Amino acid sequence: MEYFVQQLINGVTLGSIYGLIAIGYTMVYGIIGMINFAHGDIFMVGAFISLIVITAVGLAASSSLFVIILALILVLACAMVISSVFGWTLERLAYRPLRGSFRLAPLITAIGVSIVLQNYIQISQGARVKPLQPIISGGHTIMRRVDENGEFVVQISNMQILIITVTVVLMTVFSLIIAKTSLGRAQRACEQDRKMASLLGINVDRTISTTFVMGAALAAVAGLMYLLYYGVIDFYIGFVAGVKAFTAAVLGGIGSLPGAMLGGLVIGLIETLWSAYFSVEYKDVAAFSMLAIVLIFLPQGLLGKPEVEKV
Repeated sequence: MEYFVQQLINGVTLGSIYGLIAIGYTMVYGIIGMINFAHGDIFMVGAFISLIVITAVGLAASSSLFVIILALILVLACAMVISSVFGWTLERLAYRPLRGSFRLAPLITAIGVSIVLQNYIQISQGARVKPLQPIISGGHTIMRRVDENGEFVVQISNMQILIITVTVVLMTVFSLIIAKTSLGRAQRACEQDRKMASLLGINVDRTISTTFVMGAALAAVAGLMYLLYYGVIDFYIGFVAGVKAFTAAVLGGIGSLPGAMLGGLVIGLIETLWSAYFSVEYKDVAAFSMLAIVLIFLPQGLLGKPEVEKV
């Protein structure tokens, strides 16, 4: 039981990171119906920016709590701003000119942009993995078991608490933005009918660009959390995490923010529990098999709404 609880905590933490990335996929798809396959690489860029800023300010675990908090706020702000600039630039230069073309053109462009970002980081930062010493340490003991096999302690680290808390807060904030603000109403209007939204006075181009910026900012947050949690990154993490997050978005219901977060938690739990009880080499097979099973019985995903075709 104790071992299962520990893996459950680990799975929720991993799923929270996937969920943050998946929200970016689902927001863009919900408005313009396009899968931005470069979104995972924006997450990777955010992680590298975070590492560069952390190294520049000399942040370490030996720093005082006040200094760590201030430095992480600075790191997060820099990562979100620069990643948002990347997201806006990609939408403006790569996707907007192709918005009215056939559906495969933006998809092919997104794959090309992903390759460009990967190679850009590889050339500018090197192909070797970049380590980071732990900055946030410590944790709390939840359960303890002592038997003939020894002692097993169930712990939740402060880093895991931070990741889960940040994810819940951002999920709540973005859900309120979509539901309660004028920007959210504009996004929902563009999702239903971009031409009619434009006729009603909504700036469709600005709304779509803002959506890309918001998704990129969330990806930067996920990049910082990933860096602090695992302590190692490379230029390829964006592809792997991006595929998992896209899977999470489809599993939860592409276009649904709660669905993206739920899908991320499901993928994270499947990966962690499969690695703990079965062969770690087949954890991805288990995650994608679950996606296939769900889509067979629920083609719209767990929380997605079936599309109604207008005639």
